[in-house]
Amino acid sequence: MSQACNHTTAEAIYPFDARGVAKRFRHAAIFGALDSLTPGETMRFVNDHDPIPLLNQLQARYGAAIEISYLHREPGQIVIDFAKL
Repeated sequence: MSQACNHTTAEAIYPFDARGVAKRFRHAAIFGALDSLTPGETMRFVNDHDPIPLLNQLQARYGAAIEISYLHREPGQIVIDFAKL
């Protein structure tokens, strides 16, 4: 018996490694990825630096619709969950 294809992970967490995206396209790619999430889904963001300007933009754009949680906040290893509420 085959199962239907479900493109979400078991936890509805989607990885997004910003280190592989050209800098000039990063914010647009991040906004596009977040816009495609449905409530209850999370984008796990990985970067080599703390994206403070991006976080400010996310707060302005999404407000309380996105929950931001740091998983790792060390130089060279930033991991943040963006959960759509």
